[in-house]
Amino acid sequence: MSITTEIQSLSVRELFASFVALLGELRRRGVVRSTNNPVADFSELLFEKALLLQLAPKSTKGYDATDAHGRKYEIKGRRLTAHNGSRQLSALRGLDQQHFTYLAGVLFREDFSVLRACLVPHEQVLAQSTYRKHTNSWIFQLRDGVWDLPGVMDVTPQLQEVERVHFG
Repeated sequence: MSITTEIQSLSVRELFASFVALLGELRRRGVVRSTNNPVADFSELLFEKALLLQLAPKSTKGYDATDAHGRKYEIKGRRLTAHNGSRQLSALRGLDQQHFTYLAGVLFREDFSVLRACLVPHEQVLAQSTYRKHTNSWIFQLRDGVWDLPGVMDVTPQLQEVERVHFG
């Protein structure tokens, strides 16, 4: 029996219990740092390993990691699916306060494999974002054109290598 067939035979409660167990096992293996949506934690882990970053404590305001030169990185990921191809990253708060040097963004395919990844300088993030007063946050879209902006670095190969070596 395939795993898909097994999954289809489960009740909704059993599916949620399986999801909780899967997240727990991913946390035990050090792939995620929380039991929330794994996109954010997996994004952080890939960038940490690919760029040799030091992750900040989870409650740190405005950035997620630093490098050996003291540059700060706000790490965001988005999983594209057959039902939702939006490239809108989660809200950026305090963008005008320049808490980070680079936005480290990664797009995942539906199966969590790395599609594209880049480092976007803060000034480009600010210029390309839209402020939303009702949430007091900025919205940034990780569209294909971002990779063509001045100062943006494509780090797709580095994240894909980490994925292959550590999680393949």
